[in-house]
Amino acid sequence: MKIAVAGTGYVGLSLATLLSQNNEVVALDIIPEKVEKINNRISPIKDEYIEKFFKEKSLNLRATLDYKEAFNGADFVIISTPTNYDEEKNFFDTSSVEDIIEKVISMNDKNITMVIKSTIPVGYTEDMKEEYNIDNIFFSPEFLREGKALYDNLYPSRIIVGDKTERGQAFAKLLQDAAEKENINTLFMNSTEAEAVKLFANTYLALRVAYFNELDTYADVKGLNTRDIINGVCLDLRIGNNYNNPSFGYGGYCLPKDTKQLLANYRDVPQNLIEAIVKSNATRKDFIVDEILSKKPAIVGIYRLTMKAGSDNFRASAILDIIKGLKANNQKVIIYEPTLKDSEYNGCEIVNDLNQFKAESSIIMANRVTDEIRDEKGKIYTRDLFENE
Repeated sequence: MKIAVAGTGYVGLSLATLLSQNNEVVALDIIPEKVEKINNRISPIKDEYIEKFFKEKSLNLRATLDYKEAFNGADFVIISTPTNYDEEKNFFDTSSVEDIIEKVISMNDKNITMVIKSTIPVGYTEDMKEEYNIDNIFFSPEFLREGKALYDNLYPSRIIVGDKTERGQAFAKLLQDAAEKENINTLFMNSTEAEAVKLFANTYLALRVAYFNELDTYADVKGLNTRDIINGVCLDLRIGNNYNNPSFGYGGYCLPKDTKQLLANYRDVPQNLIEAIVKSNATRKDFIVDEILSKKPAIVGIYRLTMKAGSDNFRASAILDIIKGLKANNQKVIIYEPTLKDSEYNGCEIVNDLNQFKAESSIIMANRVTDEIRDEKGKIYTRDLFENE
């Protein structure tokens, strides 16, 4: 088959790489540098398996800036463009998805099936069908980790397709055939239910993070050993050990926006818990700011803006709000973030000489501790107890 993938972020590029093992895949993007890198088999994002596949696999993959080249003759157009949360509208900005839908419609090819992989509000796909008077579109959610997106496509926890017809089955088979895992749990449902699965799954993960962060806050204030409490709680198999490592707050590209979008979808439905998750995360970040300020440091060093090891993305990172809170209290802040080449970020000096950064920092804030700062144990402020995600 010929498959077009619109958008080459974590979702799009991992899918393009996955499916180009067995199919002709054309990736569409609006950034010339990304297109050039993909065509030269250089991954524009940090992902171990994508980098490995680019070096070692024979992939039928090319990238282009021309949507007509990408979409012409395609069996499927996978839409994986960004849908950032618009704080003013209190809803996802889905304009990039609509732009692709309109471009596909302009091709006047009834054989193209659109598959939305971008995260969208519940009911969005049905709205698009009605608005554009089309039926060749459905939603299929992704459950990927930054830095491990291709791995999660090769060994997926499940495949969910928001279509019960033969085209939905054909798309699921594409994913199954390209994966290395066998006997993958595969569910077929309507797109609206599939959209709900995505938002509820991510909001539950946010709930886990918020829960163990509040447990950690309690233990810290009361002088208790957080690690002992979490170990005791999580030995209950119904609770388990996933997403139980305290942090500065949940962040990253998905959880903050997905929880807010789900809350917006609840506007005419009774709820308490969903709103509490969003508020809990804000409270946690405020608590961390207060903890740092109470120590009266001369200079706070921020070790990495990324939330976890193996990621080069810090969109909506919890530490950004913490920096904002520190700066609002006139606290001097410096940042170590080797992915940034500028000398300043949000009014903070970038110090990418690690030894200089360590020497200048009175306190080093690290959401996740790595070997390169472990020698500064006396300076480190972290809630990372288990040194995992």
